[in-house]
Formats: sequence, C-alpha cells, structure tokens
Amino acid sequence: MDEAVRLALVKWPNVPSCTGWLRLSRRGEWRVPEGPIRHAGLNAFIGRNYQPTSDGRWFFQNGPQQVFVSLDYTPLILRLASAEQLETHTGLPANTVTEAWLDEDGSLLLGCEHGVALLNDRDLAAFCARLEGDLEKQDAPLSLHWAGKAVSVGRIMQAEVAARFGFVSEPSL
Repeated sequence: MDEAVRLALVKWPNVPSCTGWLRLSRRGEWRVPEGPIRHAGLNAFIGRNYQPTSDGRWFFQNGPQQVFVSLDYTPLILRLASAEQLETHTGLPANTVTEAWLDEDGSLLLGCEHGVALLNDRDLAAFCARLEGDLEKQDAPLSLHWAGKAVSVGRIMQAEVAARFGFVSEPSL
C-alpha cells in the first residue's frame, strides 16, 4: 500500500466504503461505468493498492476509502510478460504455477503464488502448445508444461470458481 494511502487512513478513518463503481474485466482492465481506465498512472496506483479482505472481497484502497471491486471472473488476471514469464494484471511476476483448471468455455485458470488467476484470453493460444492430452474428452488426463514442470489440469465449472477459491465476485457492504 502506498504511504500516502496509509497517511490518509490515519487522517480520515471513517470514510464510507463504496461498491458498484469499479470492476475488473476478464482481460485485467479496471473499468468504471464510463468504460476502461486508460491512464497508466491511475492503473498502477489501483494495482499497488488492490487487496482482499479476510472474507474474500477485493478492494482498492483509494486514500481513506475502500472501493470494492466487482470481478468479471477471478480477482487476478495473468498474462504473458514474455514467452517464459507470467505476470498479474497489477504487474507482479508469477514465478510458480502450482495448479491449473479448464472451465466449460475453455478458459484456463492457474494457481500461482498470488492465488488463483484467469489467464488472459489473448495468451491462451500460446498456452495451448504447452497442454498435453485430449482437450475434447472431459475425463481425459491433461497436463500443462510450464517452467520445466508438468502440472495436472483439472476441470471446473465457472459457477464453482468463486466458492472454491474463496473470493466474492459481487461484493456488498
């Protein structure tokens, strides 16, 4: 969390939280009702001050105010920073993939040191070359080869993701 945000929390401790204003898209874009936030500095500020509550609601600490984030899918989105490096939508390197799942629409979810994350669909084709097994058969074993390791790929339904990984897609106050 930014030092200026910490100081604002001390100065104004009772500012009410808000919901329904900020959301995270499946491609890792911060969106407000008017559309995606394009300002690089604001995107970086939100990313540095984005975190979960103990009950799985994700928020952006905007000075003294918690702005709860609606999630189009998962609280983190991964993308390829290079051919061999993943990073979160907030710019954190994801060095370890420990788990992987395919949902019913072919979206790939990855477990990493930051938690569960949806792989940005723009990078899905690059990952298909790393999958081994028959994608067409629901019960066929699949594995993902990443960073010199093979990780088993499970199947999951989108409707089960939030509960399974302990986050809230539509937070309320």
